[in-house]
Amino acid sequence: MPKIPDKNINFNIYNEDNILYGVAEVTLPDFEAMAESMSGAGIAGEAEIPVIGHFGSMGLSMKWRTVTKEASDLMAQKAHSLECRGSVQRYNAGEGKLESYPIKITTKAVPKKFGLGSLNVGKASDSESSFEILYIKVVVDGAEVVELDKYNYIFRVNDVDYLESIRKDLGLGN
Repeated sequence: MPKIPDKNINFNIYNEDNILYGVAEVTLPDFEAMAESMSGAGIAGEAEIPVIGHFGSMGLSMKWRTVTKEASDLMAQKAHSLECRGSVQRYNAGEGKLESYPIKITTKAVPKKFGLGSLNVGKASDSESSFEILYIKVVVDGAEVVELDKYNYIFRVNDVDYLESIRKDLGLGN
């Protein structure tokens, strides 16, 4: 019987030292392949073909309830390890019950912007941090589903490494 994914129950954000950052809303990146349009003899028209394992700029943003020291630390001009650990709810149709399973999204990202937000009496400031992602790994229920490391030529989807032959071609090892 199917197990039907439903919703995110909750999540936390941690740094490389396993310190909880606080309460935030996270906007995750899109994987948009770099591509070049191809046309000419032998092709009935035009096709935009992606470059294997290469992606455009990937942004990550975090909207914080208030300005905190931990969120402000993310302005340091260096790569930060950020990890979102969450719990996802699903319906197990075979057993007729609700269950949870873990999701973990690990990134290495550099800061691009830190907005202080606003100050209003009795309201959240909605401070926002924006980052450029250099590395991302998504693990769902214990299975690595995607990993992209832009500087080490790694792009894996469900255990298939699409850049393995490119690393070999470039003399970068296995």
